[in-house]
Order: sequence, then C-alpha cells, then structure tokens
Amino acid sequence: MPVTAERSGKTSARRPWIIDTTLRDGEQAPSVVFSTAEKIELAVLLAECGVDELEIGYPAISPEEESTIRSIAALHLPLALTGWARAKWEDIEAVLRSGTEGVHISFPLSPLYLQLMGKDYRWVQDQMIELVGRARHYFRFVSVGAQDATRAGTPSLRQFIADADACGAERVRIADTVGIANPPMLTELFKELLPTGGPFLEFHAHDDLGMATANAFTAIASGCDAVSVSVTGLGERAGNAALEELAIALKLSGTYETGIDTTTLTQLSLAVSKASGRAIQPQKAVVGEAVFQHESGIHCAALLKDPLSYQPFLPALAGGSEHALIIGKHSGSASLQDYFLKKGIELSRPEALQLLMEVRKAAGEKKRALTPDELETLYSRLQPLS
Repeated sequence: MPVTAERSGKTSARRPWIIDTTLRDGEQAPSVVFSTAEKIELAVLLAECGVDELEIGYPAISPEEESTIRSIAALHLPLALTGWARAKWEDIEAVLRSGTEGVHISFPLSPLYLQLMGKDYRWVQDQMIELVGRARHYFRFVSVGAQDATRAGTPSLRQFIADADACGAERVRIADTVGIANPPMLTELFKELLPTGGPFLEFHAHDDLGMATANAFTAIASGCDAVSVSVTGLGERAGNAALEELAIALKLSGTYETGIDTTTLTQLSLAVSKASGRAIQPQKAVVGEAVFQHESGIHCAALLKDPLSYQPFLPALAGGSEHALIIGKHSGSASLQDYFLKKGIELSRPEALQLLMEVRKAAGEKKRALTPDELETLYSRLQPLS
C-alpha cells in the first residue's frame, strides 16, 4: 500500500516510506540492461526485503518494457508499484497499460531544464493541471517530480508543491538530479518546504559528490516523508542513495523504523550485481567483501575480545558472513595465535613474534596479505621453535 493511499496528514519521520528505483533509475546506469527474468527475480527479492514501493520502470520506452512491468504487476507483490512517465499523456497511458497502481510524472523545474526543453513554468502548471487531473481517474495514487529541484531555488519549489497540491497529486519528489546537495543545505531546504498538510514529500538523491545516502538520511531527519534509493546505489553517473546503506543507518540510529529485513541485503546486492554486470567494490559500505576484513594488529587484538570494537555492527545484520582477520604486513601476534589455535596449534607469544617477523617480511615482498598456504609454509620453516 502506498504511503499516500493509506495515511492522512503528515507522516512521522520515525516511519519513512522507502521507494526502491533499482529497476528504473538503476537500469539507466550506462550499459546496464535487466532481462525480464532478472527484473522479476529482483522485484521478488525487493518485496522480500521489505521495501514499501518499487518504481518499477519506464514503460513508454518500449513494448517489451511495458510487458515486463505488466508481468511483475500480475504477481501482486506485497508492495506498491509505480511506473515512471514524462509529462506526456502517451507516457502515462503506457504506465496505465502496464498495470501499476501508481504513476510518477516528471516535470522540469530548474531554469536550465526549462530552457533546454524550450518551456516556461506556465507550461509546467498547465501540464500538471491536465495530466494529474486525468491520471487521478485511473491510478490509485499520483506522484509528481521536480527535476533538478536542488538548482531550482526555494521559491520555485514552494510554488511547484502548491500547484501539485491544487491539482490533487499525493506526493512530490524533490530530485537532486545532479547530486549537488549536502546535509546542511537540505536541512534548511526542508524547513522551508514542509508546509502544514499538502502533498507528501519525497527526496531523490544522486551520489555525484558522494553524499547521496547522507542526504537521504538528512531528508528523513528533516521531516521528509519518503526517499528513493537503489540497491548498491546503482544508477546514472555516480548512482543513487544506496538501499543497504540507508537501511542499516536507519536501524542503527535507534530512532527510525522501516519494514526492511536487513538480513536480506547482502543476497539482494549480489543479485543486482550479477544482473547488472557491475561488480561490488571490496570497500563498498555494508555489503563489500572487505568491509568486515581486518589486518591491523591493534584492531584484530581488540576484535578478538569484542567484535564490535572495530565494527559498527555484526555482519549478520546485513546477511553477511563472519568478520575475518587477514594476516599481512600490519598484523600482530594475537592474530597469528588465533589463526593457528583454530588449527589446533598453540603458539607461545615468543613463537608468534618470531613468525610475525617472517610474515611481515613476506607480505612486504609480495605487496599483499598472505594466503593460508603461504602462512603455513612460513610456520613449517620455523618448526624448531614449536
């Protein structure tokens, strides 16, 4: 059920509405194409994850896309489905044929975007009146979007929201289309934009300056009703706010509740990575392979006593495997003792320190951490010590 169809009045920031746009904005990343089977699989996984709404695609792009969306709509997944449309009735008709319960209609708002389209704001008002008015007869809820909103200026945004309200749109998307926003800017912006009553507000972040997830969190903290995200931040250019990052951040805050089952996030991210052909970088927050690997001796010694000493949360919270202690140049004796103890070999501290000297030398020469075979070979050479 969409936020706009089920609640009256303003929502509490304690229960933000999470809209996933992996299947629409995510697929717009260069060279990313999801097959019908992949879109269906990802839609099912996103529903199991617990997102509130899927912005499922842009059906006007092709008959095949429209058919794919119709196939997903026929599954009757337990979340809201929205199709994306330009401010053209033909686009909205394509969304209608695809069977989604909601439609998102995107309008240019910044002076630059209006100029690029050869339009003025009067055209936006006229189109909004016509298109939203007609769409409301066919869709359960109607959302309108302000493209390039963060470069449009606060007065223009306030006018756009007021016009959307007058037309009967249930939600307004504030799109940071080129990712120029930052948390202080958004805090001030939403102080100006959150009127009493009126449409629900959604924030749509892009990651061009590396702040998309922080901006999405800030929007929620500032009172914004909804945010749109994508799995692993997949999207145009630097991508979008990442679902897995925002979901964990909201959970750890202790302030906000969502329907997200965070233990599904790693599996979901791997599925999107496979379908998109975009590898998950090792250092990718929350789901990257390296984010729960540790080498520093000081860190590892502390982790052996308390796994939260140098980790913000346990990997299982995001559906990941246990953290790993990597043996390399920066390791300490405690890591070596732990490694060999798990193999049934108890190293004394002097033995561990002597082996550590060899480990650091070998890791320096190889310019990487050591493999188990390499580590055990070094140990075998020091057998007289054991």
